[in-house]
Amino acid sequence: MTDNFWKDKYPVGIAAEIDPDQYPNIQAVLKQSCQRFADKPAFSNLGKTLTYGELYQLSGAFAAYLQQHTDLKPGDRIAVQLPNLLQYPVVVFGAMRAGLVVVNTNPLYTAREMEHQFNDSGAKALVCLANMAHLAEQVVPKTGVKTVIVTEVGDMLAPLKRLLVNSVVKYVKKMVPAYKLPHAVKLTDALAQGRGRPVAEANPGSDEIAVLQYTGGTTGVAKGAMLTHRNLVANMLQARAMMAANLDEGREIIVAPLPLYHIYAFTFHCMAMMLIGNHNVLITNPRDLPAMVKDLSKYRFSGFVGLNTLFVALCNNEEFQKLDFSSLKITLSGGMALQLATAERWTQVTGSPVCEGFGMTETSPVASVNPIANIQMGTIGIPVPSTLCKVIDEAGNELPLGSVGELCVKGPQVMKGYWQRQEATDEILDAEGWLKTGDIALIQEDGYMRIVDRKKDMILVSGFNVYPNELEDVLATLPGVLQCAAIGVPDEKSGEAIKLFVVAKPGVTLTKEQVMEHMRANVTGYKVPKAVEFRDVLPTTNVGKILRRELRDEELQKLKKAS
Repeated sequence: MTDNFWKDKYPVGIAAEIDPDQYPNIQAVLKQSCQRFADKPAFSNLGKTLTYGELYQLSGAFAAYLQQHTDLKPGDRIAVQLPNLLQYPVVVFGAMRAGLVVVNTNPLYTAREMEHQFNDSGAKALVCLANMAHLAEQVVPKTGVKTVIVTEVGDMLAPLKRLLVNSVVKYVKKMVPAYKLPHAVKLTDALAQGRGRPVAEANPGSDEIAVLQYTGGTTGVAKGAMLTHRNLVANMLQARAMMAANLDEGREIIVAPLPLYHIYAFTFHCMAMMLIGNHNVLITNPRDLPAMVKDLSKYRFSGFVGLNTLFVALCNNEEFQKLDFSSLKITLSGGMALQLATAERWTQVTGSPVCEGFGMTETSPVASVNPIANIQMGTIGIPVPSTLCKVIDEAGNELPLGSVGELCVKGPQVMKGYWQRQEATDEILDAEGWLKTGDIALIQEDGYMRIVDRKKDMILVSGFNVYPNELEDVLATLPGVLQCAAIGVPDEKSGEAIKLFVVAKPGVTLTKEQVMEHMRANVTGYKVPKAVEFRDVLPTTNVGKILRRELRDEELQKLKKAS
């Protein structure tokens, strides 16, 4: 597909190109936005709101502390291990202003995962929540981390409320295991020491690394994707271009239930929404649906960023259904395949169609999205501006429109490579800048694209390709199904056989016969499952993406024991 093929596919009002060099780095965007939107709300959480002006002051205090009270130098890596709290943007932007490279770290990581990531990235500093500090105590001595900063949940709140929230978390809910980190500094003390102090504002080149974002933990050893300032600035501008006609700068309230340490929420809320001065409502624990719905009831929110499992859970919540959705302009879905039944139900409950996109950590992450005014359900939309896509066969040859093959992406948001892993970089990124996504897709005549499935998740039944996404989409339309997953299991006759895992809605009883009958009525013979297993829960990633690999591993273990 040539550049001209894609240029014709953008609706009126969406530019086909952006200038990724419009800003030299993220710091320049932050400074401009915090000046322009100084009095506008930037982030809210636990009843407290930070304006853009306050965000700049606090991030400056943190930057000044890092520069004047630690041995950290520009280019050093700082691991940030925080959930969705006001501390997160303060720490991340402060670290960047001091010239450090942010290493986003999942707060739910085990000690083993933390140790791997800190050592692999060469992190010299860590900012963590007190709730996880007992793990830091075990891990830090085995790493190069010399500076440890600990924060408690309520640290950004007014003094009385801070004391109350932190006491409840520690003594009532007992969520802070005892720890000893004698050289650790409290974030509140760090901010106090840096407040009002001058900052030597870092001015990194556009090709320097801004963030090391680890990926691949569900498919092997996690690798650090090197996302440069140019990568992230490009993706901010691409997101803005796709939404410009629908979102008003400095006026929107966007719900942020997905973790900011995950690239999808990080780029959207901390980068793209910062660029256009909008208000992000941080949800600290989206698994606590009653608390989340109570939070949402306080805002006339106009945007919601989620993924399939969260949409399902909310649509089944009676209190959520009662909320005022009259201001909701845009619902974005990413991170996993959006099931048609889920999208239809969300639209029915909220009145807002779901706009599905596609991205990867390696593409900062947005590669394509449905234009808000031209949504095609079941597709991942068109490439964002300045982005090319193609599909290739096993030999690497480009395939014609309508063919099914591996999706490849090229654009200014494509990562620099994997940190200290040239071999892994060469496997996924070619000399021309094309990134192999590992997803099986097709490109339609109109430029809209469809993901068929993950290359590694495809099931081969008697030589026929079966895609789990299709089976899960079909099964999701059976009344009573809350969650489902399809995998391939070894089979002597057909090579692989299909097994379904089903979680029924509360109070609903489903039988294997009902599931089989529904599948037989909706898919061709070789796609009908051989086995059905009912579960109370399915294994998921930290953002709610169902882990088919874990289910496959369980089945292989069972077979080994049986033999």
